[in-house]
Order: sequence, then C-alpha cells, then structure tokens
Amino acid sequence: MPYLHLDLNKKYPTEVKQALAGQLSEIFSRLMHSDPRRMTVTFRELGEGNVWRCGTTPPHPGALLMCEIRSGRDAATREQLSKAMVAAINQHLGLTENELNIEYTQHSGDEMYHQWMHGFSKDWDKDEAYI
Repeated sequence: MPYLHLDLNKKYPTEVKQALAGQLSEIFSRLMHSDPRRMTVTFRELGEGNVWRCGTTPPHPGALLMCEIRSGRDAATREQLSKAMVAAINQHLGLTENELNIEYTQHSGDEMYHQWMHGFSKDWDKDEAYI
C-alpha cells in the first residue's frame, strides 16, 4: 500500500501508463511522506461505455481513481494530493474536467503485506522518510 487503481473507459499505450504510474508514485510519495517502494498502480481499461459520471442528463463517460492508503493524513493533505493527481492523470490520459473522481479508503499498516519489504507495513508516521 498505497494501491492506486484507475478505472477507465479507454485503452492507452503501455508507455503512457508507465509514465503516469511513475509520476503518480512520485507525487504520492512526496506529498504523503511515503516510501515509493510501497506503491502499486493499476489501470483497469474497462472499455467504452463502462464508467459513467452521473448527475447530468444523460450521464457522461468518466473515470475513477480509488486510493487504498494507510490512515493518518489530514483532509488538507489528501486534497493537495488529489489536485496534483487529477492534473497528472488529465495530462497523460487527455481526460476533461469533471471526468475523474477520486476516492480514498484508509487502512492500518498491518492490513498491508509487502513481500519486497519483508512483512507488514508500519502505521504511517508523519516523519516517515520519502526516499
């Protein structure tokens, strides 16, 4: 964790997704004071007509970024992160305003096991080093 999964209506070239994953990892790690080795980013390209933003008639195509993170960051920090990730995603994927929503689910550290890091995560600490 963190685990960022992005539901999309289109397919994108591997190079675009790789560049975006790297930028999201950098943004998240810097703003959330987290080790980027913990980061996983996935792209679920569900195909045209499979993600809809509602509230308008008719609904319009959309995208959703789900962020599974360790708890402990305040709302202002998550808002700053959200704005930076929206800008990066819109730039790389060509999404328009009001096409992307972001949702957060927060977890304790012991709900995340990292094989590479040899065990469960620690709970997030504001002094955690950004590598």
